[in-house]
Amino acid sequence: MKQTLQLRISQHLALTPQLQQSIRLLQLSTLELHQELEQILSDNPMLERVDDPLDNSVRLLADGAITPSSAPSEAPAQESASSAPEGGEEGGNFENGGDGEAGSASEGEWSFDDVARTSKAPEDDDARPQLEAHETTLREHLLEQMRLTVRGQRDRALVELIVDALDDNGYLEEPIEEIHARLPEELEIDLDELQVALKLVQSFEPAGVGARNASECLSLQIRRMPKVALVTRRRALDIVEKHLTLFAQRDFNKLKKALDCDDEDLREAQVIIKRCNPHPGAAYASDASDFVVPDVIVKRTKNGWQVMLNHDVMPRLRVNALYATILKQNKGEGSLSSQLQEAKWLIKNMRQRFDTILRVAQAIVDRQRNFFTHGAVAMRPLVLREIADTLGLHESTISRVTTQKYMLTPHGMFELKYFFGSHVATEAGGEASSTAIRALIKQLIGAEDPKNPFSDSKIADMLGEQGMVVARRTVAKYREALKIPPVNLRKSL
Repeated sequence: MKQTLQLRISQHLALTPQLQQSIRLLQLSTLELHQELEQILSDNPMLERVDDPLDNSVRLLADGAITPSSAPSEAPAQESASSAPEGGEEGGNFENGGDGEAGSASEGEWSFDDVARTSKAPEDDDARPQLEAHETTLREHLLEQMRLTVRGQRDRALVELIVDALDDNGYLEEPIEEIHARLPEELEIDLDELQVALKLVQSFEPAGVGARNASECLSLQIRRMPKVALVTRRRALDIVEKHLTLFAQRDFNKLKKALDCDDEDLREAQVIIKRCNPHPGAAYASDASDFVVPDVIVKRTKNGWQVMLNHDVMPRLRVNALYATILKQNKGEGSLSSQLQEAKWLIKNMRQRFDTILRVAQAIVDRQRNFFTHGAVAMRPLVLREIADTLGLHESTISRVTTQKYMLTPHGMFELKYFFGSHVATEAGGEASSTAIRALIKQLIGAEDPKNPFSDSKIADMLGEQGMVVARRTVAKYREALKIPPVNLRKSL
């Protein structure tokens, strides 16, 4: 094949570094955004953060003067920028009179006297920062009881061996025979000694710890319950030790036949069993709760439902005045020139990110006004394409905006994707949102008779009476998504 040179004209989309950064910032969650921002601030000296995300109080300088932690330094107005959209809330200002006295503070501002009074109270002269208290683990709690009840060193070592084998729920999942097989032969430890150590652990608090299965856990707790009638205790033990599967499946007819009792006797035993904790060690778990901070807040005003940005999660950025002055004096020479351009890009992209989130959130609220007024049952079908066409954005942009962004509403906290859902046809030819269908299913199940709960087919028929064509399989799928058990597990005596 002969090689030739040809000249062609074509068009293609080039992702500039600024556009790439804008797309990346748009898809980040609030936590990821602040982590990304901290890395950028450490790499670019031309960029500085006006607000302090860790401390919004005032700082005491070495000379005793008081300045706000977020007070901007002296900088030219044209070189200072904030990532908040126009009209965003600015930080409080501090004013000082010429004679050294505190000047009058306008509305929303603090004076020096106010700061001095609030920053340090007379009774807080010896105040120290409060540290989080140490949370006692299940192992520490059990070993502390061991030190008070077990004296011999050998017995303590065996009890500690059993305690170390417990899981987070307090169960001994590994068979005690396998634990014994792993011990060195020269220690001459009998299996009976391990059995005794296990019995000691099972006598500790919380009741049920050291159990090898759910049946034994419930049995240990029932045996230690005070003020329980002997007949009721015996019947409850019989259920958890021999018929726990039937009890979990709520097959009360077979239970009554196996125990030879009536509804009242079975109900009394059921009350005793429900007082037990199937996970006795879970109370000592150290899992920290994750808190979600909203990106936007919805409030009712005289003009209807309005969306506002949450300014607590909006970082305020600006160009460093000192480095900007040095760069200006050197007429743009040096490596700071490119970093200055990157800082301006970031400030612009941050402003664009929050502005896009606000626009998308307001468009969602405008289409889901019935939800904010009447709740989830009034949710209407909505797809990403509808919001994209309204705002003149690409569908992928709406997908990035609605991922891991949260909205605080009078009905609770919701991810923006919550307001999008498929539709279900109605007999009148209209459409109903799948979210509204799930809300109706939850309402119907919540109002059912516990002794005669609704089956999935019955719920489908009841929805059909309201004009919503929903198959039984769809009802089952929505019920499982709501984490509602099936009809046989919802039945009670």
